Amino acid sequence: MIPQRQLRRRDFLGLASVVAIGLTMAACDSEAGITDTSKARAGAMDSFGVGDTFKATAPLTFSFLFSDQPTYPYKKDWLLWQKLAADNNVTLNPTIVPSSDYEQKRSLLISSGSAPEIIAKTYPGQEAAYVSSGAVLPVSDHVGLMPNFQDKIRKWKLEPEIEGLRQQDGKYYVLPGLHEELWPDYTLAVRTDIFQKHNIAIPKTWDEFRDALRALKKAYPDVTPFSDRFNGNAVLNIAGTAFGTVSGWGLVDGLVFDDSDKKFSFGSGSQEFKELLTYFNSLVSEGLMDPESFTQTDDSAIQKFVSGKSFVISTNSQNIVTYRTSMEQSLGKGNFAISKITVPGGPAGDLIGGSRLENGIMLNASVAKNDNFVALIQFIDWLFYSDAGQEFTKWGVKGTTYDVGADGKRKLAPDVNFLGLNPAGTKDLRVDYGFSGGNFAYGGSTDLLQSTMSAEELKFQKDMQGKTPLKTLPPVPYSDTDREQATLALTPLKDHVKQNTLKFITGQRPLSQFDAYVKELDAKGQSKYVELANKAYKAYQANGSKK
Repeated sequence: MIPQRQLRRRDFLGLASVVAIGLTMAACDSEAGITDTSKARAGAMDSFGVGDTFKATAPLTFSFLFSDQPTYPYKKDWLLWQKLAADNNVTLNPTIVPSSDYEQKRSLLISSGSAPEIIAKTYPGQEAAYVSSGAVLPVSDHVGLMPNFQDKIRKWKLEPEIEGLRQQDGKYYVLPGLHEELWPDYTLAVRTDIFQKHNIAIPKTWDEFRDALRALKKAYPDVTPFSDRFNGNAVLNIAGTAFGTVSGWGLVDGLVFDDSDKKFSFGSGSQEFKELLTYFNSLVSEGLMDPESFTQTDDSAIQKFVSGKSFVISTNSQNIVTYRTSMEQSLGKGNFAISKITVPGGPAGDLIGGSRLENGIMLNASVAKNDNFVALIQFIDWLFYSDAGQEFTKWGVKGTTYDVGADGKRKLAPDVNFLGLNPAGTKDLRVDYGFSGGNFAYGGSTDLLQSTMSAEELKFQKDMQGKTPLKTLPPVPYSDTDREQATLALTPLKDHVKQNTLKFITGQRPLSQFDAYVKELDAKGQSKYVELANKAYKAYQANGSKK
């Protein structure tokens, strides 16, 4: 069985399948008339369409929940804020929350009714907890005011993904970041100089990866070649796809879908999951993978890799830049070579998981009562979904932070650096100017996405295009009552899965007890949880067939 599912890069989506009854995308256009906005046009443009730059007809201020990153902390004098005020006549008044506390603080603010108008850094699925209380706006009622948002959905054929956002009432409550194409990021980084020295081929499958580790172990008996970071969540996520199951960051709601039977099951109780555990158990038991990979800090794993005490580690496009910088200090420039490898294929095929929906925003439900509501929606549509707005939040200001060459390609200004693209730059695009930050710079065309990628990363993306993408997971439109039951069931199930994943892989629990582990899942509500999912799925199918 190959599960058809969306895999996410972070295990913080909660019940990401808490989505709902499918209505056609055409219905979105008609929804715009549900709320009378004729008296809520203060500051709004009379005419606003695709390609138009939004500029409020009177100065406006909107409150904004801002996730603050320690690597590029908030500054009130960023050029980002200055240009929004000057060019768009909009001031954003941020509530600053450290990224480490963001989800908890966001929940507290929403629950208390004191959340800002714009609630940034929200991943699809996270909005579900706030729907029944009426605390967040059903934004699908108002997408008729968002020409850029609708244009990109039609142009990039994102209707299936958007349908998956709908709650049981047929509405959706989050405006996600939109990618033109699937964008894989996480994989493994290897010491290519060591591989080449011992004539070890770069692996294309997980079996070949194990063979490569065995060869490294033979050449360096005192070294454990693979010591990982992210507590193993990244590698288990990408491997889970290839093994036909879900694990690590990909666990999310635990569901996999059998397209032939048209039924959901719990992936962590499957034979495919046992095969995944058996594989990683073999890596640990043979001394090929550090058992501390699942418990050590990221700093510990990184230090082992950059000092030459391990040869493989999980990475993304940004991590590999920092690895190189650290290795130049620890090993010396020219004394090493590292590279991302294409994600290996496995028993389920040469697959790629993921979603074209990124983190986006929610809106406080109270904004619908404001006299500047239409202007707010127009501004959001321009900033987050227009080509110009997306380029602005990513690259900044032409002539100041970047320029466009005769070849049409964007290039950082001589004194500006961003993720090592211009090492000579003395200023940083994020730190000094506020652009390419996580509250804004997600989504966009493939050209924009790849415009800040190195040649190495572009090759990785091209190589990954040869893989088969998983289909979008069918929506599971829980009712409020069933959602509560599903949430109560999922929490202990996930805890048990995570605990036993570690135990099985590291040998603390023998794999011969896997059947007993499955019975333990049943005792913790596995069957009831799957029953709720299939009940909701069938209701979705029945309602959808009547549209």
